Amino acid sequence: MATVPLLRDEEAGAAALAVFDDIRAKRQTDYVNNFWRALAHDPATLKATWERAQAVMAPGALDPLVKELIYIAVSTANGCDYCVHSHTAAAKARGMTPAMHGELLAVIAMAAQTNALATALSVPVDDRFKA
Repeated sequence: MATVPLLRDEEAGAAALAVFDDIRAKRQTDYVNNFWRALAHDPATLKATWERAQAVMAPGALDPLVKELIYIAVSTANGCDYCVHSHTAAAKARGMTPAMHGELLAVIAMAAQTNALATALSVPVDDRFKA
C-alpha cells in the first residue's frame, strides 16, 4: 500500500494534470502509472522528475533498451520492486527477449555476489583500475 493516496485525475491539481497530459501524449497512451500518481502530491517534484526521466532515458550514446537493462539492475540492487517491474515491462517493450532477461539476471546475481565478497574482504582496488 502506498504511503500517500494515488491521485486520480479528478483529485490532482492543474499542475499535476498538465504533467499527466504530457505523459499521455509522449507515451501515446491514456494510462498514467502509480509512480506518477503518487508524485502528484508534489507537482514540482512530479514535473522535475518527469522532465529528468525523459532526458536521461532518451536515446543517446546508450540505446533505450540498454538504459532499461541498467535501470533493472540498479533497481534490483536498491530493492525497488516497483521499478524492477516497471522497467522490466519497458525493456520487454523495447525488445528484451527471455534469453536477454535470463542473462541480465545472471549478471546482476554475479555482481551482487562478487560485490559482497570484495566488500567483506576489503579488497583494495588495483592501481591499474584507478582512473
